[in-house]
Amino acid sequence: MDKTLREDIESFGLPAELCDSLRGSVIIVTGATGLIGGLFVRCISALNLGVRWILPVRNPEKARKLFPSREDITIIGTELPDFFADTALKADYIVHCASPTNGGYMTRYPAETFLLAVDSTRAALDYARRSGIRGMVYVSSLEYYGQRYDDEAVTEDMTGYIDHHSPRSSYALGKQAAEYLCCSYASEYAVPAMAARLTQTFGAGVASDDGRVFAQFARSVIAGTDIVLHTEGRSAKPYCYTTDCVSALAYILLKGTPGEAYNVATPGTYVSIRRLAELFRETFNPDIRVEVCPKDAGYAPETRLNLNSDKLQALGWKPVHGLVDMLRRLVASMQTD
Repeated sequence: MDKTLREDIESFGLPAELCDSLRGSVIIVTGATGLIGGLFVRCISALNLGVRWILPVRNPEKARKLFPSREDITIIGTELPDFFADTALKADYIVHCASPTNGGYMTRYPAETFLLAVDSTRAALDYARRSGIRGMVYVSSLEYYGQRYDDEAVTEDMTGYIDHHSPRSSYALGKQAAEYLCCSYASEYAVPAMAARLTQTFGAGVASDDGRVFAQFARSVIAGTDIVLHTEGRSAKPYCYTTDCVSALAYILLKGTPGEAYNVATPGTYVSIRRLAELFRETFNPDIRVEVCPKDAGYAPETRLNLNSDKLQALGWKPVHGLVDMLRRLVASMQTD
């Protein structure tokens, strides 16, 4: 574990009331080998609240490398629908993070992308209904909103355009369908399920070979090579640091209203991809250039999503890291990866 990631975990904190709600609980985390799911386990564990973990994963060996010799963690190699249908293990909370993150995969395998969201979420909700859990948060995405073309603040009741005939839309449509299941189960069966619509989230712990644009930009400034954009870079969104995202998930899980969705984005971080590239260049290596060489690589359609997080902040959530600080911590972590 690199120094920056260790600092993030050691400095992570939650208010006493949230800690008391988590103390001694059992939490199922799906997608625990991914960035957010894995960091959620590490950060909450560092609070020493006696939490026990159940991690259903497709790759148990990878999970055991991430969480070696942990008596508080039960790792189960399984497919998620099978796990939730068959398990006799009882939990208090579910944090449902499992999802593909690679745009190329979504385009090549639209059916698998869509069905993973729907089938795994339905199975988790059926388990939650049977077990009487205390809370579930489904990790959704800003792609829920589809395409929008202005800089208007986007609140949770708004939507944009989604091309229903594009394979790349499998991710956005899967998120919408899964969220609707959460809302339906909350309304019909009183399952305490909420959705967290994450903006693009990064920080220490991002893999050195991560294919998303922020990681590509970081690799460029570290290597001293020009940043090459494969789109015009007009799409814009806000950002969120990884540990701020973890705290947001805890707030939604413990204080959210069943059936509701919450935008997770740090105020003041809304920039275009082109401007983000320039910020990397200005902050770390002004001698390199930002070049535009468009190509079709499974990227999401151009959109401008200025997510408003007032609803989440009303629960008490306050992010710690601003945008330049996020960039600095990401690069510091990747330099020592």
